[in-house]
Amino acid sequence: MATFKDFRNHVKPNWCPGCGHFSIQAAIQRAAANNGIEPEELALISGIGCSGRVSGYIKSYGFHATHGRSLPLAQGVKMANDDLTVVASGGDGDGFAIGMGHTVHALKRNIDITYIVMDNQIYGLTKGQTSPSSSTGFVTKSTPDGSIEAPIVPIKTAMASGATFVAQSVSSDIKGLTKIIEEAMNHKGFSFVNVFSPCVTYNKVNTYDWFKEHIVPIDTIEDYDETDSNAVTRHINEHEGMLTGILYRDTERKSYSEYIDGYLDETLVERELKLEQDQFDDIMAAFK
Repeated sequence: MATFKDFRNHVKPNWCPGCGHFSIQAAIQRAAANNGIEPEELALISGIGCSGRVSGYIKSYGFHATHGRSLPLAQGVKMANDDLTVVASGGDGDGFAIGMGHTVHALKRNIDITYIVMDNQIYGLTKGQTSPSSSTGFVTKSTPDGSIEAPIVPIKTAMASGATFVAQSVSSDIKGLTKIIEEAMNHKGFSFVNVFSPCVTYNKVNTYDWFKEHIVPIDTIEDYDETDSNAVTRHINEHEGMLTGILYRDTERKSYSEYIDGYLDETLVERELKLEQDQFDDIMAAFK
């Protein structure tokens, strides 16, 4: 059985010292090991941004996609090989700006993958611009007078889009985050995990101390029911999206794969695919 160390490779992460992404990477590795997954049974698909580098730092199948495109690739991987545990990862800019269309459709489609957003409320890789989840009034290079837009509230968007598993954590709580990712990987359907991951270099507002003061763990809310979507949405609104824990879980709705099982006899990796030479030649001729 694989251990945490088996998911390490020779590539040393080059995130800024203190970046929350280190903890998210470790939580993914620990969750995979705790769930009895082997490195060759895990596929990690990432997008662009600081978060996009994570697919190269973990020993597993990996793909570094273009900006905002980790989710369509991850869904394709899962559809081609249902035996893989597929994790997609990206930042708040990757998932809620250029990739927002893919995010909403993935949420409602309910393919059996886990999507982890490393949410630092800023564009870090391009050196500090306002992102979709930055607060109103947020001052950066791109909004020197303060952002006039309302921020995306990731967990509210997930609930409104029909997600069957919605969770949120903060990178400083690695134990809690690891447990959430374990549960997300085991959920049959699309699992959305938003992780507050402080950018220590460019975001001096949403710091570790700031999150410590503002987050509200759901275990502090009396009679919290993770199966009641209306109640969960009400709690999210009442606490301005700052809840942490497994917020919502629907185990009744079938995953996308379960719905189409009757239409597919086998996945692509199980098929005996063969291309004749004349067929190959015809394809190549079309590009001349």
